Amino acid sequence: MPNTIIHFTQTVAAPSLIPDPVARLSDDECLTRLADAVTRGDSEHLDEIVHLIGRLAVVIE
Repeated sequence: MPNTIIHFTQTVAAPSLIPDPVARLSDDECLTRLADAVTRGDSEHLDEIVHLIGRLAVVIE
């Protein structure tokens, strides 16, 4: 049996089965939640801040 080396060069992410609540927010709601999360200043919600910034970055482009 020959030895075959397989290299995967592209990673494809599967769509999430869990609905993303950030995607359903309006721009104003997203901005309000981002402002609240930033003013709280706790590092426990960094994932939420990243998602909100990413959501708004799509709108800006």
